[in-house]
Parts: sequence; C-alpha cells; structure tokens
Amino acid sequence: MEIAVIWIPADIEPSEPAVAVCLTHLRRHAYRLGGIVRAPWETIEQTMIDGEVDVVVIADLAHLPPDRSPRIEVATAPASTADENRAVPEAQFD
Repeated sequence: MEIAVIWIPADIEPSEPAVAVCLTHLRRHAYRLGGIVRAPWETIEQTMIDGEVDVVVIADLAHLPPDRSPRIEVATAPASTADENRAVPEAQFD
C-alpha cells in the first residue's frame, strides 16, 4: 500500500473541504494516509526526495506550484476510465 500525504497550502481557508476531497481520493486508491501537511511546498518536496512518501494528493490543480516535483495527483480529477469505455469490435468470421 502506497503512502500518501495530503498537502493543503497555508492560504487555503477553510481547509476542511479540501481535506475531505483528498481523503475520498485516498480511500478510492487505497493509499495509506501519511499525514495532512500545511507547510511550505519545499517540505513536501523533501519528503518525496527522502522516500518517506509515495504520493502527494492535493484538492485542486491550482494549488500546485509551477516548479513542483513529479507524481502529484489531483483529487478532483476522476480516475481514467479510458479502458472501460473503449469499445471492442466484435470478431468477424467468414
């Protein structure tokens, strides 16, 4: 089970709606909650570099700083169902 940290920027108030969206995302993906962090981005970045965290989850894409590290997931983005929605043509036999 991957460890996920929820990051809520300090200027997001109230934070409860963002936390609720992120917790739903964690449950949907079966991530283990490593904590809810309201620290500067560099703090979260360092936890990823140190290997303490597998995934950082945020409530809104607008919360991300432009110079972020990879592997950030936005809780408001639905999981891809491209494979589920792809039609499979029936085999034709002559």
